[in-house]
Amino acid sequence: MAIAGISSTRSSSYGPGTTNYSAMAMVTTLFFMWGFCTVLNDVLIPHLQGIFSLSYLQASLIQLAFFSSYFIFAQPAGKLVEWVGYQRTMVIGLLVMGMGALLFIPAATTVTYGFFLGAQIVLAAGVTMLQVAANPYVTILGPAETASSRLNLTQAFNTLGDTVAPYFGSILILGGAAVAAKNAALNHGAALTRAQQAASVKLPYYILAGILILLAVAIALYKFPRLEVTQDFRPTSQEHHKDSIWNHPHLYLGALAIFIYVGAEVSIGSFLAKYLADPKIAGLPLERAAKMVAFYWGGMMVGRFIGSYLMQKISAANMLALSGVGAAILVFSSLIGTGHFAEITILAVGLFNSIMFPTIFTLAVAELGPLTGRGSGLLVQGIVGGALIPLLMGYLADHFGIHRSLVLPLACYFFIIYYGWRGHRIFPSEPKGHFDIAPSI
Repeated sequence: MAIAGISSTRSSSYGPGTTNYSAMAMVTTLFFMWGFCTVLNDVLIPHLQGIFSLSYLQASLIQLAFFSSYFIFAQPAGKLVEWVGYQRTMVIGLLVMGMGALLFIPAATTVTYGFFLGAQIVLAAGVTMLQVAANPYVTILGPAETASSRLNLTQAFNTLGDTVAPYFGSILILGGAAVAAKNAALNHGAALTRAQQAASVKLPYYILAGILILLAVAIALYKFPRLEVTQDFRPTSQEHHKDSIWNHPHLYLGALAIFIYVGAEVSIGSFLAKYLADPKIAGLPLERAAKMVAFYWGGMMVGRFIGSYLMQKISAANMLALSGVGAAILVFSSLIGTGHFAEITILAVGLFNSIMFPTIFTLAVAELGPLTGRGSGLLVQGIVGGALIPLLMGYLADHFGIHRSLVLPLACYFFIIYYGWRGHRIFPSEPKGHFDIAPSI
């Protein structure tokens, strides 16, 4: 299988002792785009909640549709990487994302909630392909000892997309709906129809689709290097055949940590606008509250730049455990607080969330050798936590209030602390290996 414009061979080769910063910069654009697409849901959720009169539980189906795609498509995406290589998988992923973005147009035209959910699934399928290809690609693009630092740096640009998305969405989606409502009111007090409210979704997703397709062309034409990755020990083919990802507890505990972490991160982000609009918290107008969500994701961006530097001096595991402690303290503070204190503490959680995903990822794939691709697929499947945990938080919010529902992400951070403290350790009985891996780009 081939895509026009992509050569199957490369003239340059980079070993594990050097980092190709040009290729890393190109891949970093993908981190930005999938972060942007993911967090745009934080604005879309309250907008659709108003259009369709949804409960918190019903609104959380948006995240269920989006993040379930990770579980469904992660393993097929891993196979796709094996068949066509990292670069082709990135291109296919971007094109699928563009297709998903375009599906929001008929969804808005027909004003059908189920159609919006279907568009989310297609968009997230493309994001899944990018995640499966780009995350391990960055980890093997340079020295193993700086893999966590490198992935945190690229993830910082992922959260740049997270930070920009709420402003983009609040202006074009919520702001567009507000303008339409004002015009309708001036037109003899006419009520704004569902179709008119939904129409504000069309322009931002048209723009998004165009950018994704242009980026796919750019990635297709870029000449990525061929990588030579080597580890410490070369097993016999028989040992390789007998090895399995289930022989590595630090991997499957890492997948569980990814599940729990992403669930906590997305749960807070999904309901943050409504949380800040609650009269007991900040009582902000919804459009302004949506803009404030940018501070949550902006804290993650700043934290990843800081974390990328600190992890050159502090072990990744210790940074993860300390970040878990910081996040837990802030969530608990917001849970027991009110007013601006509750607002500030919950927004500050993003700073401590920052290094969690890339650090868990690199700790979990450590010393997997040729199982790295499969391990990456398992970890990306763990992102389904972003589908299921917000669903549970939505249920708690409906029955006990949005404020008290914070007890769920609080519990999640305790497992993150455990994984950084002990769960990441590679036990002596686990197979280790030195393998020559030359992934096809």
